[in-house]
Parts: sequence; C-alpha cells; structure tokens
Amino acid sequence: MPRRTLWIIFAVAVISLACYERADHNRYGRWFSEVMEAIEHNYVEPVSEQDLFEGALNGMVGRLDDYSAFLTRSEAPQFEESLDGEYGGVGIELALEGQEKQLTVVSPLMGTPAYKAGILAGDKIMAIDGRGTQNLALKDIVRLLRGKPGAEVALSVRRPGREGALDFRLTRARIQTDSVLGDARNPDGSWDFLLPGPERIGYVRIAAFGKTTVSEFEAALKWLTERNCQGVILDMRNNPGGLLNAGEEICDLFIPAGAVIVSTRGRDARERNRYEATGRGPYQKLPLVVLVNDKSASAAEIVAACLQDHGRATVVGERTWGKGTVQNVIPLEGGKSLLKLTIASYWRPSGKNIHRLSSSKEGDEWGVKPDAGCEVKLDERQRADFVEQARKLDHAPRVGTSSVVESAEKTSPPMTRVEVDRQLQRAVEVMREKLAPTPTDKANAG
Repeated sequence: MPRRTLWIIFAVAVISLACYERADHNRYGRWFSEVMEAIEHNYVEPVSEQDLFEGALNGMVGRLDDYSAFLTRSEAPQFEESLDGEYGGVGIELALEGQEKQLTVVSPLMGTPAYKAGILAGDKIMAIDGRGTQNLALKDIVRLLRGKPGAEVALSVRRPGREGALDFRLTRARIQTDSVLGDARNPDGSWDFLLPGPERIGYVRIAAFGKTTVSEFEAALKWLTERNCQGVILDMRNNPGGLLNAGEEICDLFIPAGAVIVSTRGRDARERNRYEATGRGPYQKLPLVVLVNDKSASAAEIVAACLQDHGRATVVGERTWGKGTVQNVIPLEGGKSLLKLTIASYWRPSGKNIHRLSSSKEGDEWGVKPDAGCEVKLDERQRADFVEQARKLDHAPRVGTSSVVESAEKTSPPMTRVEVDRQLQRAVEVMREKLAPTPTDKANAG
C-alpha cells in the first residue's frame, strides 16, 4: 500500500477518534440525540427532524438573555435584509390599524412597483395571492409580499370612498430602504435635511444602523455642508441599533484621533476590544445635538454615549433603553439559519456600563441620560400622537409629486415637524443656544 494512502487512513482515524471522544464526554449531546430519536419513532403524530431541531434550539437559546436568538430558515433572510437595507418586494409600508387590525398601506415608497401601479396611502389590503389578510400576523404578511425580484404577486385592495375591490398584479423588484432620513421629502422623493428657519439647522434621522447607513449619513452631511449648514440635530429616537461598525464609523466623523468610541468586556469583565477614532473625520467642529428616547438602543446608545462623553453633543429627550450587549451572528445549517449569541457588553468612553441588567434599578448606571435641563418626557398619549403626526409628515404629498402618493384618506398633515414635536423643539432651542454669538464674538465683530 502506498505510503500516502497510509497517512490518509491514519489522519482519518485520528480525527474520527477525536470526534468520538468529544461526543463521549458531552453526555447532553448523546441525550439530545436519544430524545430526538424517541420522538421521531414513538410520538403519536409524525414530526419532521427540522421542526425538532428548530424547537430544541429555540428552547436552548431562550434560556439565555433577551437578545440571543435562534433564527430559523424562514426568519434568517428577513434578518439579513434588515441589515442590507434591501429586499425583493413591491415597496409598501404597512400597519395593522383599527380595532379590526386591518392591513393598511401607510405609504407606497416612491418609484417602487406599488407606487407605479397607483396604490395609495390608506388603502386596505384584503388579500394577497387570494389569501385573506385578516388575522394574519404582520411578519406573515411581509413574508407573503416579499420574494424574488421579477416574481408576480396579486393584491386585492379596498379603498375608502370607493365601492368594490381593486385588483393589482405587481411584479416584485429590488427595494432599497432609507436608513437615514430628513425633515421632509423634496419633489423628486429625496430628503430635505434642513429645518425651516434662518439658522440653517440640519436635521438627520438614523432609523437603524445597517450596511448602507454610513454612506447615506455622509451623503446627508455633504448635502448640508453644500447648503451652509451651521449645526446638526441627530435624531436616533426609536432606533433599535444594528451594526456596531456603522455606529463606530459615524462617531469617527466627529471626534479627534485616539478618542475612545466604545469598549467591550466579556464574561470575565476584562476589556476585550477598544475602538478609537482615527482623527480623519471632517466634522470635528460641527455643533451637534443628539435626540434619543426610551426606544433608542444598542448602536444608537453607543453613538449618543460617545458624543456625550467627549463633549461633542448635547443629548436631548429621554433616557435610552439600556441594551449594551454584543451579539455575534453565527451561521448554522450552511448559512440557512442563524444563531445570534451575546458574547460581550458595551462600555462608554467614561468607563460606565450601557447595559441595563434585569436587576438594574432607575438609580443605577445604564443607558444614556439627557444632559441637565434637556430631558423632555412624553406620556403614552403624547407619544402616540407624535408618531402619528410624524408618519403623516414623512408621507405627506409634496408640490410637484405624482397624485398617486396622495392619501386615500385625504388627511392634512401639520405644516412643520417642529410644531408637533416637543422633543425636537427643545433640541432646536439647544442648537440655537450653541449657535448664538458669545460676548467675545460680538466684541471681535465690533
């Protein structure tokens, strides 16, 4: 027998022995296999191995923290789409409205198949490919609407003020969603990032931190710079977080070289990683105000904490959520499913913890608090009113746009965002104080 063949047989034997020893020392692995076999052969009804596998992993990960999760084969693509900011679909923003939870179009996204077909805000989607939408969860509805670009989907729509159903057959396309938004839409559908008024105050909202967020944000700042912007209000309210590196790169635009952005610590409480600014950011002198609320989490908290700790921004609004844990995304089943596993916690440049433990109290250190005099709390009614008014403003018809974006409900939005948003009003006041000339400025000017 050739020597090369002998070496291959020997290597395979060693690897097989190592695998056997590892399995032999993990009694839980053997018991897990025994339970699966017992169910598969003896349970009163047939059960697929895939269902057993997914159920077991959900139960296992469910014993960990709130942010670790097993994403099944059907859930993993939606998670990846949320980070990519792209998906195959028809371009409709949806909500379940009213006591009957009717599937309602909030807005067709400009330039998408739904927009071009004439679907309007306020339309009620009664069926998708012949399947009724009543009693369906929103995640199941999204799964029905999304699919490969080029594939068709049929919608049955009821429009307020019109009798009978309207039928649409749409061809799915690649939909790009904005993670960075402004104050109002321009006639061409792009965002206007300047608030009304003579001060030239920029207003930039980050909805989540995905793969395109940094490039979108830099484009917004470039747009503002070209229009002589004097300061920027960065709105991260209701931002659930996302990619850590996107938050780091945004901080890097504003702080000097060597300044700590965030650090992470593992189960032994030792610092694992420290992220520092490169100093290449072109906006280190730009006046900043950051807006957050109790739904701002994770990467949004990292950005707010970094800019606050380095004195680069005044924080306005409400105390943040307190989600300061690092999740690694581990592909399973050849990448068909995913495991989100918490491996560390985030710590502010000041050395304070961001994460709110289950045992944490209001007086403990966690999250990001507004600066002194800048807290603006909203009760549930005020919050609901603000969200509704902001929704109308985001999708209000603009002069020069096609009539298909007009709401079927014909509602009239308020004139400006600042008028309906108490927290934004306070942020504008703080920015005006930053931009007001100091006595020294007045003396030099004289």
